[in-house]
Amino acid sequence: MIVVFWLQSDSEAGPVRALHEVFPPDQLGEALKFAESLRAQRRAGEPISHVAIQSELQESVGQAGVSDPSRDYAHYKRRIDPSIPLGRPSGETREE
Repeated sequence: MIVVFWLQSDSEAGPVRALHEVFPPDQLGEALKFAESLRAQRRAGEPISHVAIQSELQESVGQAGVSDPSRDYAHYKRRIDPSIPLGRPSGETREE
């Protein structure tokens, strides 16, 4: 799902309300248009702020535990000299 969030009040000094609009996963274009219409209203002087879009698309959300590498995983940033062995396993600690 895709959600557009924004804050709005009835006047500049009035109480602020948190609002949202929900869009199906295949309606990103519509959500973007809606968010831009809110920003246009803000530019026109309406008391709207903090327009944001958040998505949690099932096909784009990783499974639990994917950020926890196995003990034999080795991360390499770059290799300046190919003769130097690559990295170290993530589970090892660096001696200082």
